Amino acid sequence: MALAGLKVIEMAGLAPSPFCGMILSDFGAKVVRVTKANSGIDLDRLCRGKYSIAVDLKQPDGVAVVRRLCKTADVLIEPYRPGVMEKLSLGPNLLLEDNPRLIYTRLTGYGQNGPLCNKAGHDINYLAISGVLSMLGRKHEKPTPPVNLLADFAGGGLLAAFGIMMALVERQTSGKGQVIDANMVEGAAYVSSFLWKSRDLFLWGKPRGENMLDSGAHFYDTYKTRDGKYMAVGAIEPQFYQEFIEGLQLNNDDAPMNQHGDDQDEMKALVAARFAERTQEEWEEAFRSRDACVTPVIDHTHAHLHPHNSFRESFVAT
Repeated sequence: MALAGLKVIEMAGLAPSPFCGMILSDFGAKVVRVTKANSGIDLDRLCRGKYSIAVDLKQPDGVAVVRRLCKTADVLIEPYRPGVMEKLSLGPNLLLEDNPRLIYTRLTGYGQNGPLCNKAGHDINYLAISGVLSMLGRKHEKPTPPVNLLADFAGGGLLAAFGIMMALVERQTSGKGQVIDANMVEGAAYVSSFLWKSRDLFLWGKPRGENMLDSGAHFYDTYKTRDGKYMAVGAIEPQFYQEFIEGLQLNNDDAPMNQHGDDQDEMKALVAARFAERTQEEWEEAFRSRDACVTPVIDHTHAHLHPHNSFRESFVAT
C-alpha cells in the first residue's frame, strides 16, 4: 500500500474530515481517530480501517494524550472552527515545535481567517458563498445542491487529502511539516473551475437549467420509463446522438436537423414520451449494442449488483 507506515491522527468530526482520513486509511496509512469521551450517538459512517481512542479534551490528561500521539505522527487532521485547537493547547505552533515533521491539516468551512471564518455552516452554505450553487438546478426552479457531495466531500475531504499528499512530497525535500488551510468554500470553487473557465463556450450562455449540461438539452438528461425507473442520456457528440435517435426508433422527420436547436422543450417531450413506452430493462436491452451514451439509472441499493460494478468489485461491504 502506498501510504504504509504513515501515522495519521484524526480529530473526530463529520463528513469531510473522516472522509479525508478514510482515504488515507484505504491506501495504507494507520489512522487513529480521536473521539470525545461520552459523546453519545456516533454519526460517523466513514471509520473504515481506522483505530479509535476516546479522550476527554476538557481534561489536561486528555490533551496530553493527543499531544503525545502527535509527537510521533506524520499527519494531524482537525475539523474545528479557528482557534479551538489553540484553546485546547493543541495548536500548530505547539505541535510543530514538538514534531517539526508534522503535517497539520485544518479543514473548515470558511478558512482560518476572513469575515465568515467563525460562522457555522454546512455544505449548502459553502456552495452558496462559492458561487457554485447559483449554477445548479433545473429551469425555472430554485438552486438545488447535490446532497452534500460537492463542498463536504469533493471540495473538503478529497482536496484536503490531496493537500496532505503534496505536503508529504514537499517534506521529502525540506524535511519539515507545514500547516494546511483547507476550506470548503474555496475547495468547492476549485473543483468547479470548469464552470468558470468554460463560460465563453457554447455550453453556456443561457439561464440556469437551459444549457447543455445542466438539464437544458434533450440529449443530456434523465427520462422516466414505463415501470417508474429512469434512463440517463449523454449523447452529446453527433455519432452518439445518431445512435441515440436510432435507438429510440425515431425517424429523420422526428429528429431535429440541429440537435442544439431552440426546440429543446419539444424534443424533450418527444423523447420522454418514447421512453415511457418501455420498461428500464427493455430500454437497457435496446441500447446494449449501441454506443449511444444511454445507460440505466441504477438504484443505489442495487449498484453493487450491476454486471460492470460486480466484475470490477467496485463496491465492498464494510
